[in-house]
Amino acid sequence: MCGIAGILNLDRLPITLLSRKLKVINELQKHRGPDAQTIWMSHNECLGFAHQRLCIIDLESGSQPMSNELGYTICYNGEVYNYIELRNELKGSYEFKTSSDTEVIIAAFLKWGKNCVDHFRGMFAFAIWNENSRELFCARDRFGIKPFYYYLDKNTFYFASEIKALLPFVDNIEIEEEALCDYLHFQFYLQNKTLFKNIHELKPAYYLEIKTNAISLQKYWEVYYTIDFGQSKKYFEEQLEYLIEDSVKIHCRSDVPIGAYVSGGIDSGIIATLAKNNASDLMTFTGKFSFSELYDESIYAKDVANNINAELKEIDISSKDFIDHISKVIYHLDCPIAGPGSFPQYMVSSLAAKHRKVVLGGQGGDEIFGGYTRYLIAYFEQCIKGAIDSTLNNGNFVVTYESIIPNLTSLQNYKPLLKEFFSDGLFDDINKRYYRLINRSNDLKNEINWNELGSYDPFENFRTIFDGNNIGKESYFDKMTHFDFKTLLPALLQVEDRMSMAHKIESRVPFLDHKIVELAATIPADIKFKDGKLKLALLNAFQHVLPKNVVERKNKMGFPVPLNEWANRELKDFIFDTFNTGKNINRKILNYNEIEKGLISQNKFGRKLWGLLSLELWFQNFYDQQNRFKKLI
Repeated sequence: MCGIAGILNLDRLPITLLSRKLKVINELQKHRGPDAQTIWMSHNECLGFAHQRLCIIDLESGSQPMSNELGYTICYNGEVYNYIELRNELKGSYEFKTSSDTEVIIAAFLKWGKNCVDHFRGMFAFAIWNENSRELFCARDRFGIKPFYYYLDKNTFYFASEIKALLPFVDNIEIEEEALCDYLHFQFYLQNKTLFKNIHELKPAYYLEIKTNAISLQKYWEVYYTIDFGQSKKYFEEQLEYLIEDSVKIHCRSDVPIGAYVSGGIDSGIIATLAKNNASDLMTFTGKFSFSELYDESIYAKDVANNINAELKEIDISSKDFIDHISKVIYHLDCPIAGPGSFPQYMVSSLAAKHRKVVLGGQGGDEIFGGYTRYLIAYFEQCIKGAIDSTLNNGNFVVTYESIIPNLTSLQNYKPLLKEFFSDGLFDDINKRYYRLINRSNDLKNEINWNELGSYDPFENFRTIFDGNNIGKESYFDKMTHFDFKTLLPALLQVEDRMSMAHKIESRVPFLDHKIVELAATIPADIKFKDGKLKLALLNAFQHVLPKNVVERKNKMGFPVPLNEWANRELKDFIFDTFNTGKNINRKILNYNEIEKGLISQNKFGRKLWGLLSLELWFQNFYDQQNRFKKLI
C-alpha cells in the first residue's frame, strides 16, 4: 500500500524543477507510506515518479519505483494477491530478483502487454514507463479500490493517488459544476467525476496509455448480469462459500500481522471469521457511540470476536472527537463523498493503526448481494403495484406482497423516508422511483442557489447506468444493486482508502474479488432476495460460522452517527461557527441564512446537515486554500 505519482512531458522534453515537484507531491501524500519516500527520473528527465511506501510484502527488496535492466520502471500502489501463482507461471520467461508482487506486475506486462490486467486478482493502481519506446501505461483495478487521478496542463500530464497532490500544479482551483450537482443529489459523483474542474479520475477497470503525445483510455472489464436459471440455490451457496473462503485466504497474504474490522453485521463477521482461519493472531477492531444504545452495535461485534476467539479493540467515539477530527476527515477524502460513516471509520482506523498495518473489512457485501434497506422499500412499492395490476409474476417481481410483510419490521426507523418517498410519484416507472428514493436533493430547497449550477440534470446520467446494457431487464433488484455497485461502491471505497491511509494502514476488501462479483451477477434475484430477506444467498452460505444473534438481527444500522442529535447540543456552536466562516466569505452556491434555519429540524438519520457541513469544510480545506497549495512549488 503506497502513494504514487508521476509527471510526464508529452513532447518528451525535460521538465523544469522536476525533482522539486516530485518531492512536493510526496510531501502531500506522505501519510500514505511512512516506510520510504523515493523519487525516480527518466534519462532526460521528461518523466518522473514519486513514491511513498508502506511495507507489507517483501519488506527488504520491494522498494519502488522499481526498474529492471530491460528499461521498464513501475510506480505501483496496491496488492496483487495472486502474485505467487503468477510468479510461478512467469518464472520461465523472466528472471526475478525480488519476491515482491511489484516485480510480478512488470513481468506480466512484458509477457502479456496491456492484457496483463486480466490476470491480476487484487487492488491496484500503477504506471509503467518504457524507456525504450518512451511510452507510459497506467491501470486501475476492476472496482476502483485503489485511487488514480490525473490532470493535463497543456503538454504536461500529472497523476497521483490523491487529488491534493495535484493541486500545486493547477492554475486555479475551480468547481466542476456537474459534479457539485451530482453531489447535492446523491452525495457521490456519477461517471467518476471529481469536484475539481479538470482533475479526472481514471475509471475502475480502465487503463490509460500515452504513446506519442496522445492520451487513450480503454475499459478492460465489465460485470454482466446474465442470470443462470439452470443452477440450484444450493449450487450458488456452495460456490459462494468456496470463492469467498479462497478470496479471504489470499487476502491474508502478508509479511506483517493482520487485523479485521467488525461492525456486528454479517459482512464483516464473515470476513473476520474466515480470516481467523488463516491468521491465528488476528486482532479485531470496532467503534461505538455510547451516546445512546441506538448508536451502539458493539455487543454484536463482541459476539463475533468471542465466537472466533480473537482479541477485540474498541474505541468509544464522542462529540469532541467530531469537533477535533472532522475537518481532517474531509481533507483526507479530497472531495466530500458518501455518508457520515467516514468519521467513525477514521476513528476506528486510528485505533487499528496502533496495532496493525493491514486490516480486512466487509466492504462490497451490500452492493454485491443486496443489503440496503431501500431495496426493501422499493420492492414494497412495486409489490403493491403488482398486486393491484395483477403483474406480480411478470418477471420483474421476485417476492409477493404477502411474503414481504413479516420483514417490514426492519423499516421501523425509516418511517420519515417512507412518508416522503410515497408522497410523490407513487407507482411511477421503476427508474424514476429508484432515482426518487436515493435523491437527497429533495431535502434541499432554499439552502442551495440552484440557478448557479446551470441546466445539468443528473437523471439522464442516472438512467444510463440504471438501464445499462450489461444488465438484463428481468429483475428490478439487479438494476438497483447494479447502480449502487457502479456509483455508491466507488464512493465507499474512496472512504475506505482515505480513512485507512490517513493513519498509514492498508485496508483490504476480500468480497471485491472479480470471481465473486461475476458469480453473484448470475444468481437469480429470487435466491439473493427471497421473501423480503436481504443478502439471503450470502447469509445461507455462511450462517453456520456466525453467532446466532448476528444472523437473526434485523436492526443493522450501518454505523449510524448521532450527528443530528449532537447538533442540538454539543455540536451546536461548532456547526454554526463553521457555516459562519463560509457566510462571511459569501459563497454564491450556499444560502447560509436558510441553512441556519434548518440546522436543528432534521430527523435522527437525515443526511442534509452532513451533506452541507461536508461541503462547507471542503471549501475551507481546498477552495479557500489556493495560495497555500501554489506556494509549495
